[in-house]
Amino acid sequence: MGKKVAIIQSNYIPWKGYFDLIHDVDLFIFYDDVQYTKNDWRNRNKIKTSQGPQWLTIPTGYHNDQLIHEVTLNSGDWALKHWKTLTQYYAKAPFFPQYEAFFKKIYLETKWNFLSELNQHLITQISKEILGIQTSFGRSTDHSLNGNRTDRLVDLLRKSGADSYLSGPTAKDYLQESLFTEAGIRLEYKDYSGYPEYPQFYPPFDHHVTILDLIFQTGDKAPDHIWGWRTKI
Repeated sequence: MGKKVAIIQSNYIPWKGYFDLIHDVDLFIFYDDVQYTKNDWRNRNKIKTSQGPQWLTIPTGYHNDQLIHEVTLNSGDWALKHWKTLTQYYAKAPFFPQYEAFFKKIYLETKWNFLSELNQHLITQISKEILGIQTSFGRSTDHSLNGNRTDRLVDLLRKSGADSYLSGPTAKDYLQESLFTEAGIRLEYKDYSGYPEYPQFYPPFDHHVTILDLIFQTGDKAPDHIWGWRTKI
């Protein structure tokens, strides 16, 4: 049986589609030895509020010449502020009490020195402990890679023993598909369409907010709203 792999930069409390991709592969690799881009999904994400979607942004300073895994977190009270904001808008969500201790430990009881360290921990723990995902996790930083962009991805896939690569759909604009064919690696694109709505505060409904919104609103049923619904069609 083949080995399907996905490779993406670590994001801060990403949306449900990110976890859908993780669920669909055998190995998910955090691609954090590439250029850091400030005010991208690496250090921020959106929540629902009574004033509309609001960004939760981790201050990271200026890192124009750093890789993602090299970005340090500024000292300060950003974690406390984020926790207070999450509590303000989700404390009345049906399943917030069920996961309060889980996230409180991450935000208030743990010191994070690197952005990548925080993001990877949140993603892996949400995947395993809350969503029940069985996928294995790896890091691009554990490999010595050659080439640029697509060449580098193909090199990482080879070294990971992949025979298929599942990519996000926006990568169609820049991936050199012929390089995957030459390497004997099947290239597939994830389809994020069709997600069902669920009870959500502050309409209109928004699919593209952090996974925390879904978790606090649906609890153990969260996987049904990410991938489980497809089996019922």
